[in-house]
Amino acid sequence: MTEILRVENLNKTFTKKSFLQSKSDITIAVKNVSFSLKEDEILAIAGQSGSGKSTIAKLILRAIIPDSGKIFFKDDEITNDVLKLKKFRMQCQMVYQDPYDSINPRMKVLDIINEPLEIHGIGDKKSRNEIVLDALRQVRLEPAQDISKKYPHMLSGGQRQRVVIARALVVKPKMIIADEPVSMLDVSIRAEILELMNELKNKNKISFIYITHDLATAKYFADKIIILNAGKIVERGNINDVLTKPVHQY
Repeated sequence: MTEILRVENLNKTFTKKSFLQSKSDITIAVKNVSFSLKEDEILAIAGQSGSGKSTIAKLILRAIIPDSGKIFFKDDEITNDVLKLKKFRMQCQMVYQDPYDSINPRMKVLDIINEPLEIHGIGDKKSRNEIVLDALRQVRLEPAQDISKKYPHMLSGGQRQRVVIARALVVKPKMIIADEPVSMLDVSIRAEILELMNELKNKNKISFIYITHDLATAKYFADKIIILNAGKIVERGNINDVLTKPVHQY
């Protein structure tokens, strides 16, 4: 399989200054992290809270700037070039942990999913509406026409997360970073959402980075896994090998 993403020696520290202390607190969030993601592959990044998982996602999307290291998408280095960054972000979408927190509660579902299409100048109003309705059907929100007219508070948590996934789908991304996408949902529907994302991966040939602290869902969903501890990779490999025959005590 062709490599779609490559991360080389990524480093990020955060400095917290206090007026009450002469010294600054320095937190090493990510230290010498390197990995790659192939096309049509699901890579889990796992670790406890504060291990650096979400920081890596933000660094990949250039929401924060790394101290050092390089990130390549299809062999093109991701930099601060505005036009290249916009094109990259269209091809790499994000699904966040809390579906209610990541969408505007004052917007209807149609407008929420339509927003990325407008930002990237895709189609006219009529064609965008059709794309939105098709995305709603892909994430199994039916009848799509009725759902599109609703506000987020009128939907369940699982339905809201499907809306977020639909919003990521409309620009036809090649990669999706899913940051704890099922941790805020009822246990009964977590498997449904993971099954849906796997189905969309196969149908649309999308690569996934799945960020989680839950090894059970990682085993269910991912092909490979990286284990993070204090910002460093302590273990990596095929998910079944890592979870059944770990070599690191963490």
